[in-house]
Amino acid sequence: MSTQLWIPSRSHSTIERVKPKILILSASFGDGHNSAARHLAEALKEKAEILVADPCHIGNPRINAFLCKAYREITTYTPKIWAWMYRSTDRQDFSQPLPFIAKTEDAVANLLNKFEPDLVVNTYPLYPYMVERQFSIGRRVPIITIITDSIEINAAWTRSPSDYFLITDDHTREGLITRNLPKEKMNITGFPVSPRFESLEKVSPDDPLNPFRILFFPTARSPHVTDIIKAALSHENHITVILGRNVRRLYRKVYSLKKSFPGRIHIKGWTRKVPELLSSHHLVIGKAGGATVHEAIAAQCPMLVHHIVPGQEEGNIELLDRFQTGSLATSAKTIRESISNLLDDDAALWREQKNRLSQHARPSAARDAANFILSKVKPS
Repeated sequence: MSTQLWIPSRSHSTIERVKPKILILSASFGDGHNSAARHLAEALKEKAEILVADPCHIGNPRINAFLCKAYREITTYTPKIWAWMYRSTDRQDFSQPLPFIAKTEDAVANLLNKFEPDLVVNTYPLYPYMVERQFSIGRRVPIITIITDSIEINAAWTRSPSDYFLITDDHTREGLITRNLPKEKMNITGFPVSPRFESLEKVSPDDPLNPFRILFFPTARSPHVTDIIKAALSHENHITVILGRNVRRLYRKVYSLKKSFPGRIHIKGWTRKVPELLSSHHLVIGKAGGATVHEAIAAQCPMLVHHIVPGQEEGNIELLDRFQTGSLATSAKTIRESISNLLDDDAALWREQKNRLSQHARPSAARDAANFILSKVKPS
C-alpha cells in the first residue's frame, strides 16, 4: 500500500498531511491473533497506511507452518500437553533474545527498518520484546499490544515493554490490576471483531424460534462431531455446520448425517460471512477461542463451548460464565441438556441470555481500538 497524501485546496493555509504509518504484527498460532489484526486493519485503513505482517512466517515459513499445524494437533487431541507448555511460558523470560526464534526477530527488525512505522501494534505476546530491542538502537515509537485473551492472561503479555494495552473487558482489567499492570496503560476496547457487526441486525430476544437455528464450528475430532450434531437436532432444531479447514476430514460424515435429517442440516466449508451467520442464528456451539467467543458476544448470540484449550481459553469460558451468556458443554449429553434448558418455558433462559448480551456486546471494538491507536501516534 503506497503512502497516501491529503492535499488541501490552495485557498486554505493548512499544510500537506501524511497519513500515519502503522505496523500490525500478528501470528498464526490459533485464529485470534490474525482475526484481531485483520479487523483492526480494516477499521484503520481509511485513516492510516497499514502493514499487517507475521514475522514468524516471514522469518522461517516452513518451520512456522509445521509449528502451526503442531499447535492445532496438540490443542485438539492432547490438550494436557498444551497445558504444560502454556504454563511453562508463563515463567519464561522473553526480555532476552532466544536463539530458536532469531529469524523471527530478524524479520521484525527488517519490517521496522523498511516500513518505518509511526506506531507498532502487536496481537501476539512475543513481538513487543523484539520491537523494544530494536528501538534500543534506533528511533522509538509507541508500542501498543492487543491482549486477545480474557481473564486468564499469560505473563508473556503483561511483562512486555508495551506503552499501552488494549483489553477485552472489565473483568480482565480487574485481574490485570491485581498483577500490578498500571491502570494508565490499560484501555478497554473489546476484542477487535469485524466492523460489519456494527450494522448487522441481530436476532431479537422476542423471536418465535421457529425453527431454533444453531451454528456449529467443529474441531477435527470426527466421532465427537457427529454426536454433537445429533444432540443439537433435538426439539426439531436446524443446524448450520461450518467445516472450515476440516472440510476434507469431516465433509463425508456430516453429509451422510444430513441425508438422515432432510432440510435440517446445512453445510458450509470456508466462509467470509461469519458475522452474518452469528447474527442470524439463535445459538452457537464452538471452541472457546478468543475470536469465536467475542464474535458471539458481538452478535448477541448465546454460546455453548464444546472444546476448550487449557490455559488461554479458560479465561474465555470464565468470561461467558460471568456474563451468564454461555456455558461449557463438552459431551453430546450435556449439549442436549443445555439446549433443553435454554428452550424450556418458552425459551426463558435463552431470552435472558440474549438480553444480557445486549449489555456486554462491543460490536464497535475494532473502531474503538483504531481511534485509541490513532490518538497515540506522535506528531512528526
